[in-house]
Amino acid sequence: MSYVSEVLSRVRMRNPAEPEFIQAVEEVLQTLEPVLEKFPEYEEARLLERLVEPERQILFRVAWEDDQGEVHVNRGFRVQFSSAIGPYKGGLRFHRSVNLGIVKFLAFEQIFKNSLTGLPIGGAKGGSDFDPRGKSDRDVMRFCQSFMTELYRHIGPVMDVPAGDIGVGSREIGYLFGQYKRIRSVHEGALTGKGIHYGGSLVRKEATGYGLVYFMSEALNSRGKSFKDATVTVSGSGNVAIYATEKAQELGAKVIAMSDSDGFIYDESGIELETVKRIKEIERGRIKEYVKYHPSSCYTEGSRGIWTLRADIALPCATENELDRESAETLVSNGCYAVGEGANMPCTPEAIQVFRDNGVLVGPAKAANAGGVACSALEMSQNSIRTFWSFEDVDAKLRSIMASIYQNASKAAREYGYGDNLVAGANIAGFLKVARAMMAQGIV
Repeated sequence: MSYVSEVLSRVRMRNPAEPEFIQAVEEVLQTLEPVLEKFPEYEEARLLERLVEPERQILFRVAWEDDQGEVHVNRGFRVQFSSAIGPYKGGLRFHRSVNLGIVKFLAFEQIFKNSLTGLPIGGAKGGSDFDPRGKSDRDVMRFCQSFMTELYRHIGPVMDVPAGDIGVGSREIGYLFGQYKRIRSVHEGALTGKGIHYGGSLVRKEATGYGLVYFMSEALNSRGKSFKDATVTVSGSGNVAIYATEKAQELGAKVIAMSDSDGFIYDESGIELETVKRIKEIERGRIKEYVKYHPSSCYTEGSRGIWTLRADIALPCATENELDRESAETLVSNGCYAVGEGANMPCTPEAIQVFRDNGVLVGPAKAANAGGVACSALEMSQNSIRTFWSFEDVDAKLRSIMASIYQNASKAAREYGYGDNLVAGANIAGFLKVARAMMAQGIV
């Protein structure tokens, strides 16, 4: 049995109820065989065994009282997976689907994503099974205050710096930061994604979506293609989807569809993004309301149906495993030639294989959606030196980072025998930096 197979067997045995985590580990480790052949000292140091075990897993109770005086109890999580290259960094997700396995998978992916940015940040993730959807601002505030009353012990600007994720936007970050500041009596960069008026960074809201399009532009250019005049479908309608749509439209693409967990909208003439922003960012409504403003568009129940539409480029920006083999085959048959993963692990392994078998360009999540955490690290830098950069400065830094991520992933793929396979290239490029840091720091 090879070293990789041995480690994967152990991971499956020790984490049987965590399929997403197992999937993430398999996807990375299975591409590392040629690296381990070149560096046998990694096996001697049992580096993979150390890499797949979180440095720390924090689980806690979150009790809070709603507007009606009813008491609720949720679970809180923070998985601090790797600090080899810097303080822990990764978002908080508030959604009813959150459990330990989901958080571990996200934190494991975050290690390599953060490494790829070239910035000194380690990997972590956290969250709760609390769902803010439909809750009043006061309900959300009380939950966030209770959540932070435990979490504050484990975070800080040189220890662990959380950010937002699904269900955690500017409102939630504001409440979390306010409680952290109240308890610690310090105003410091312990969270990113903060409001501009109290230590946040310009471009942070747009960063993941913009970064996705910047990465895919580099990858498309390598094949003589671009977003100009391309037809694009974008799943999701949160920050990532909205700002990926915005940047794709700026580059000349026609985005024809967006979705949420209930269904998707199709607008043959192109999505009117200001309407989506009004519905999702101001009214906190559902995507189906789009048709009230644009009667010529149509809404269809069931979000997976978005992949049946004919498109040149698909950008899955909603959630993990949203795009399966059947959907991939449909996209291929409809002429799709590029897929950029805006969400974390949105394509199943079977879908990725369909794309690879048919020559479809795949921008893997840990590379393509690294723009958000890259901008978070830029926010950390601004907080540390008490300065504030312009939108143009941050956007230029983001564009440069995403171009470097593409170049490094592409180079690693070629160097280790994977050709133009950016999935393998991103895994290897991200792994090598972490591995070298771990080796330098001894058995810890």
